[in-house]
Amino acid sequence: MAWEDMAVVGRIARAHGNRGQVIVNLDTDFPDARFHAGAELFTRRGNCVEALRLTSVRFQHERPVVGIEGVVTMDDAEALAGQELRVPLDRLVALPPGTFYHHDLVGCRVETRAGAPVGVVRQVDAAFGGARLVVDGAAGEVLIPLVAAICTAVDPGAKRIVIDPPDGLLDLNAAGR
Repeated sequence: MAWEDMAVVGRIARAHGNRGQVIVNLDTDFPDARFHAGAELFTRRGNCVEALRLTSVRFQHERPVVGIEGVVTMDDAEALAGQELRVPLDRLVALPPGTFYHHDLVGCRVETRAGAPVGVVRQVDAAFGGARLVVDGAAGEVLIPLVAAICTAVDPGAKRIVIDPPDGLLDLNAAGR
């Protein structure tokens, strides 16, 4: 299974307790569907993609604390810290119109309504309850809130996002460099 053909659903933050459990930082809007006993997630160590089967899940402060088959000690759990957790794209739920998976937006060209190029989406940052596009522009990184008022046309199939930035947004990004 190719690592690039999978969607990120979380990242192991750290070990929790002394029984091999780990805390996961979520990168999914569907935590209950992804994190349950018996769920299969994938991680990569070196160039090897390996399946992880969850044996237990409970939520603490909105983050899953999970047990993983074969991970029984704190040392085993600590060795997983920082690892991304992914699922194959074909296991994703179909989304309603007008909503997108973050991985669908990576690689999209961003341009203004007037057709001026802004750059290419490198990642979608979903921290702090909102999402923003992290765009590699000609002069460096550009941060654009992922909201309908600014991102007026989003077409992942055509790899294109049209923005109508409020006055000063693109200048603000330039000023921060």
